[in-house]
Order: sequence, then C-alpha cells, then structure tokens
Amino acid sequence: MVDLDLAGAELKSVLNRLRRAQGQISGVIRMIEEGRDCEEVVTQLAAASRALDRAGFAIIATGLQQCLTGVEEGLRSGEDRDEMRARLEKLFLSLA
Repeated sequence: MVDLDLAGAELKSVLNRLRRAQGQISGVIRMIEEGRDCEEVVTQLAAASRALDRAGFAIIATGLQQCLTGVEEGLRSGEDRDEMRARLEKLFLSLA
C-alpha cells in the first residue's frame, strides 16, 4: 500500500474542511443540548456531512493519483490492476 502524501494546498484544503466540519459538529451538539429547532439542527448537521464528504473525496482523489503514479513507477508491483481497482472502488463506496 502506498502512503498518502498530502502536501501544500491539498493538505491545507483538507485540513480546513475537517476543521470546518469539527466546528459544525460541535455546533450541532450545542444546539441539541440547548433544545434548538429541529430544522436548524438538521441544516447544520447536513453542512457538517458535506464538509466531511468533500474532505474524504479530496483525500481519495489525491490517493488515487498517487496510487496510479505508484503503479506506473512499479511501486505496487505485488498488486494487479483488478486488486487495485477493487480497493479503490471500496474507498469510493465508503463515502457513498
């Protein structure tokens, strides 16, 4: 397996999305504890979910790019294309 290497703008973008989601989840917890309106809670929860999804997709896209580069460079010679495809498909479906 090739380690995920997020650098520069990719890393900053993913971390910002995760921090945003973290803040939104904290907000949802606070809203529930305060007995806030259900619609407001669900709206905030949906925003947190989207932030997590976007961070996950960015990580997977970077990982896919690195995996393909690794295969081309012979770094993943022990895994054939079908195994790689199945593993990447599993990653995408984990976010579905």
